[in-house]
Amino acid sequence: MRIPESTRARCVLALIAGALLACSFAPLGWWPLAILSPAVLMVLWQNATPREAAWTGFWFNAGTFAAGTYWLYISLHIFGEAPIWIAVMLMIGLVIIMGSYHALLGFLVARWLPRTGALRWLAGLPAAWLMIEWLRGWFLSGFAWLSLGYSQTDTWLSPIAAVAGVYALSAVLLLSAGALITLWLGSRRERIAAVVVLVLPWAAGVALNRVEWTQDSGSPIAVAIVQGAIPQEMKWIEQNRDTTLRLYRELSEEAFGTPIIVWPESAPPDLANNLVKYLGDLYSAAHRHGSSVVLGAVRANDDRSEYFNSVLSLGEDIEWYDKHHLVPFAEFFPVPDFVRSWMRLMNMPYADFTRGGENQQPLSAGGIKLAAGVCYEDAYGSYQLASIRQSHALVNVTNDAWFGRSSARHQHFQIARMRAIESGRYLLRAANDGISGVIGPRGEIVAKAPEFTPTVLRSLITPRTGSTPYLNVGNWPIMSLALLVLICTVVAHLRTTRLRAP
Repeated sequence: MRIPESTRARCVLALIAGALLACSFAPLGWWPLAILSPAVLMVLWQNATPREAAWTGFWFNAGTFAAGTYWLYISLHIFGEAPIWIAVMLMIGLVIIMGSYHALLGFLVARWLPRTGALRWLAGLPAAWLMIEWLRGWFLSGFAWLSLGYSQTDTWLSPIAAVAGVYALSAVLLLSAGALITLWLGSRRERIAAVVVLVLPWAAGVALNRVEWTQDSGSPIAVAIVQGAIPQEMKWIEQNRDTTLRLYRELSEEAFGTPIIVWPESAPPDLANNLVKYLGDLYSAAHRHGSSVVLGAVRANDDRSEYFNSVLSLGEDIEWYDKHHLVPFAEFFPVPDFVRSWMRLMNMPYADFTRGGENQQPLSAGGIKLAAGVCYEDAYGSYQLASIRQSHALVNVTNDAWFGRSSARHQHFQIARMRAIESGRYLLRAANDGISGVIGPRGEIVAKAPEFTPTVLRSLITPRTGSTPYLNVGNWPIMSLALLVLICTVVAHLRTTRLRAP
């Protein structure tokens, strides 16, 4: 579809603003852009027709995800061995899908919201944007990456996440963006309201930082994170299998005596079914020294008809956690059988994992309960609330080596920090080649391993009990409020329009 000439300038500006938004996240962390970039788009939507607003919104989000998820090419082509054209097509496909969300948002904003005024800037626009961001996080399995709130892990606003989650932070940023426009275009009374909107969340964040939602539950526990740093291109080569297994065993022996030892995602480069003796010996040796080992492993059921990306706890008992939120086109392929046959003929790598259950219990290790997650699952804060409430700490095993030395690992680590803030608990993060670390209950980095280096990271965590408000309520209060505000804004606009009609 051809973009109207009158819309092209808006689209170019939107593309630039959207690309700059990606800089608000780690590793750059230019967090003010999470307010300024949305404000630019809101200005570009002023007086736009529904069609113009849709195109402008599309190019804004296309810019954000083109700049923010460029690393997909590394995983798809360099490590996944997909042909360049397939990798590029999948990347473009993601950008188009993400752009479509904001195209829908732009159309709805231009069609149903007031054309101007504080009701648009401080109510309708932030609420509608937040609803679309939330929709993007779950619709068609969801892609919650680059949600605005993640940019605030190191600001005074971050404690708000413990009350209402990452989407509450997104709401604050969108309200702030609307307030900037109100200061520019609004009336005197509207500008006073805008100043309050800009200042109040920061004051609330400072006050909330003093609140302890969860409590220590026992003495500090020593932990060790084993980072093997196996290059991704060498990890699954059969000739390297024994070398990798030996490396992880030797690194673990350095940490024996530590109550909890954590390995990364799929650390043993073979099915756990084929490593019964190896894992049994590891279990026995660890227990002799008073250690529990928690490790990522790929396993199959008895007849090998189903495969699971899992976490194995060699603790008081043998326990498994099976990954529930699988990654489309990486861990499962939502394509017809004839496409699978074509992929086989093209000698393209693919695999399908089976989804684990929704309500899995925390794992026992080192005398405490760990709410487990595998890799990308930590981008979905609300799916694991019941397990976290029963846990003393969180553990996430991951392998960001799929994305090379790109920004992906930094973005992912930032997401993990947000999960720690929301839960008020320590989080142990074991990554194949980084970023491995221990994160505190306020999102602070307690310990961090050097990247791309085989190492054993040692630290202490304190078991925590109790619940933050977010653990008790999840996302529904903030999203219900956004929906209510949006409905009221639309109804008020329609009533005003009818009253003005001849």
